[in-house]
Amino acid sequence: MKIEKRWVFSFIIISLISIIGLFWNHQKPNSDFNSITSIDNADIAWLLTASCLVLLMTPGLSFFYGGMVGRKNVISTMLKSFICLGVVSLLWVTIGFSMSFGNPIGMTLNHQIYGVVGNPFQFAFFDQVEMAPHKIMAPTIPFILFALFQMKFAVITPAIITGALAERIRFISFLLFICLFTLLIYTPLCHMIWHPHGLLCGYFGVKDFAGGTVVHMSAGFAALAGVIVLGKRKNSENIPTNIPFVLLGTGLLWFGWFGFNAGSALAANATAAMAFATTTIASASAMMTWVFFDRLKGRKVSALGACIGAVVGLVVITPAAGYITIPQSIFFGFTGAIISNNLVHWKKLKQFDDTLDVFACHGVGGITGMILTALFAQGEQASLLHGGWNVFAHHMMALLLVAVFTFGGAFVLFKITNFIIPLRVTEESEAIGLDMSQHGEKL
Repeated sequence: MKIEKRWVFSFIIISLISIIGLFWNHQKPNSDFNSITSIDNADIAWLLTASCLVLLMTPGLSFFYGGMVGRKNVISTMLKSFICLGVVSLLWVTIGFSMSFGNPIGMTLNHQIYGVVGNPFQFAFFDQVEMAPHKIMAPTIPFILFALFQMKFAVITPAIITGALAERIRFISFLLFICLFTLLIYTPLCHMIWHPHGLLCGYFGVKDFAGGTVVHMSAGFAALAGVIVLGKRKNSENIPTNIPFVLLGTGLLWFGWFGFNAGSALAANATAAMAFATTTIASASAMMTWVFFDRLKGRKVSALGACIGAVVGLVVITPAAGYITIPQSIFFGFTGAIISNNLVHWKKLKQFDDTLDVFACHGVGGITGMILTALFAQGEQASLLHGGWNVFAHHMMALLLVAVFTFGGAFVLFKITNFIIPLRVTEESEAIGLDMSQHGEKL
């Protein structure tokens, strides 16, 4: 059996990572860390639980997407989400976490360095990422727990993109793309928005409680770029194979999202409780709005519509979960569902053949959530309705910046990937289905 050179090269890379990690020079912990005595056991218990919940979202996403595609592409679609648990986890340990949360590399403004990306070598191979808590980023939990919690966000972001590219992208090409996307788009965006001295967070005061910008907008715009580069499927008609899979996936996502949002408080505190509440209420609001709006438009009430609506509500509330009230979360869900529902059925957007409407749900949902956050968020620096005119302006600037960076960056990365390894499967493979042609398996 002839083995392609690209697979040999991939095996060599994973072998080198395994060996280099053994000999990586460990540095002594510096003054950025507290002593272990500052750890709060309740916070540890909650973040361990939240990390498990966020991990569960990726298998949940696999079921959610897998049930929506045609029968001959179910396994390939599910695997592309599931494989991110392996690929991105290793990238995160080797260099991704350091690029996201290492000391800022960027520009000096008002005598402070505000980063565009983190020092890629500071925490490489989780060097210094041990039991001691970091004084600024997570002062009451072990730094290793903070790193693992953040890893789950990095894992699910490229997994979200898979829904747009389903039924026509080559598996090995997808693996290469998610490596490039994670290192060159996700980590700089994560650093700029979630590192205390990141450019958008530290200098411009952009609020993103749990990933509306970092996760959903980046995945949504990358999905749109991928769809444009890949082109349409030969048969663009999409008939869901297994609605019970979609229901199961929605339930797992909704359950896991409590860790996603409430866990982002990084403590077992009142903010976590409020984020927990706003998360489920916004999702409930969006689900019911989607169902009723479908009926008003002459469409039948469907399980698929209810599930999509629920997920859109979860997306929209994510950037604001810990910053708003319960009544406001109802409005978030309602608004997000109306906007995304219209875009899902917009004929002009359908021309791009986004297989599972990733941009309309995650990309637009993230945009909607970010705008509403800039309008309603309470607390430090406030928002437009609480006198924060500058904060609102900075959010709109950040929205434009993130859109251009993620779409443009992903477009270039898809082109680079296609140059190295063709993105599209052959017409014959597409006709057979990716389950058999790419993996030799069938449902």
